[in-house]
Amino acid sequence: MPIEITMPALSPTMTEGTLAKWVKKEGDSVKAGQVIAEIETDKATMEVEAVDEGVIGKIIIPAGTENVKVNAVIALLLEDGEDKKALEGWKPKEQPKAAQSSEFGVQSSGNASVAPVATSVEKAPVVAQIASKAPAAPAAAALNSELRTPNSTSGRTKASPLAKRIAAADGIDLSAVMGTGPGGRIIRADVENAKRSGGGRSGVVSRNPQEFFQVPHSGMRKVIARRLLESKQTVPHFYLTVECEMDALLTMRTQLNDHAAKKAGKDGKPVKLSVNDLVIKATALALRDKPSCNVSWYDDAMVQYSNVDISVAVATDGGLITPILRNADQKSLSALSTEMKDLAARARENKLKPEEFQGGGFSISNLGMYGVKNFQAIINPPQACILAVGASEEVVKMRDGAFKVVNVMQLTLSVDHRAVDGALGAELLQLIKMYIEQPVLMLV
Repeated sequence: MPIEITMPALSPTMTEGTLAKWVKKEGDSVKAGQVIAEIETDKATMEVEAVDEGVIGKIIIPAGTENVKVNAVIALLLEDGEDKKALEGWKPKEQPKAAQSSEFGVQSSGNASVAPVATSVEKAPVVAQIASKAPAAPAAAALNSELRTPNSTSGRTKASPLAKRIAAADGIDLSAVMGTGPGGRIIRADVENAKRSGGGRSGVVSRNPQEFFQVPHSGMRKVIARRLLESKQTVPHFYLTVECEMDALLTMRTQLNDHAAKKAGKDGKPVKLSVNDLVIKATALALRDKPSCNVSWYDDAMVQYSNVDISVAVATDGGLITPILRNADQKSLSALSTEMKDLAARARENKLKPEEFQGGGFSISNLGMYGVKNFQAIINPPQACILAVGASEEVVKMRDGAFKVVNVMQLTLSVDHRAVDGALGAELLQLIKMYIEQPVLMLV
């Protein structure tokens, strides 16, 4: 049976093109890598290289034909030993529908036997699906191995004659060039791309042959995705931001840590307070003073909590988890710090008990240690609020008629407007700010 030469896809969005010119005519012998035709699109003019060896038995689409659909048969190639009689049994199939671009940016084709090569240097070529007898819809893994196979693994370099000549002239090492032709064959466009990317005598740019790999979703990641999507779709968020001056708090933290160093904890090590510990305490006291913000929204009623239980976001390898500090308003700073360190350590080891991360009435997420100054956190349903804590930074402010360097930190409160109104959320945020800027009140 003759081999069908089909209209190649020259870009992920191409559905049709113009068969501008036939370089070979009926009866001409062709070898793999030889240019047989030229294709035009609105973006580039491309040379088409033969993939298989044989004789042009019949040209189906004449030169100059416009609007030729991708995957349409444009010519028939007779294999070795075949003659014109082999064409008698061939019948044209129904014209293919416009090729669909996949999420990987590759066109799917039938029995394609040509490889497109860019002839316009200023226009970058696009990978097209050109593997002979390729499946209609290649899977991601097959696509990766089929189109991105390194040329050095087989012991020889697979390249078209034209690509070899250009590479030799420009001093390009073909073993370091990734081929986009059938079976990983290097074509002219690949060599020209390597040259533009510095792959000539000036150096070689290598590319990882594995273009991508899939990471299966863990159960934890699926739960996180479902809950965050639910939150953003069903909870009417609004956001409030305040700026807190941190100098008094940082001074008190230094004094407390110096004192703790002199008086070791139960394990023989001093309890070292972090800024996060102090923010947790300030938030817990503010919720104690403003219990109407310590709530959750349900369709039939709003639940107001009698205890201040704060969920603190902890990053783990599997995703985010929020262990709970229960009765945080009643615990000392050292007790909160010790408990938080223990919960965070066991969270990263996946050793938390369900009751240690399920529940809670309010959440805190701190990205300040990563240098993030300000962000808006997503509410953790059914809770009504979450506090996003940014990094502390030095700024210059006017104080008593003189400029002074002040440490400031931004806090952003995300609020469920169904449960907490704007003014109520602002009052809570002002209370948190008060405890942070006057930290001695946390010790009363």
